[in-house]
Amino acid sequence: MTFRGKVQGGVIILEDGESLPEGITVEVYAFPSEATSLREGPAKEGGRTLSERYAAFIGIAPDLPPDMSLNHDHYLYGCPKK
Repeated sequence: MTFRGKVQGGVIILEDGESLPEGITVEVYAFPSEATSLREGPAKEGGRTLSERYAAFIGIAPDLPPDMSLNHDHYLYGCPKK
């Protein structure tokens, strides 16, 4: 089943007065509109980008092939190179 709704006050309000049983497990996919952006929310911790948050780990693994980011599946699982 698929339901649509909006977040209001941190709670998902379903359209058309729909309701779900208490305790049901759900999976949520967010579709930001022009008026809202997920980047404005808590995912952007303290205003830092992902690369800023993980800057301490960049380049930490020694002796990786120069094309590791492009062909990681090849090096990890033996898939054909891209």
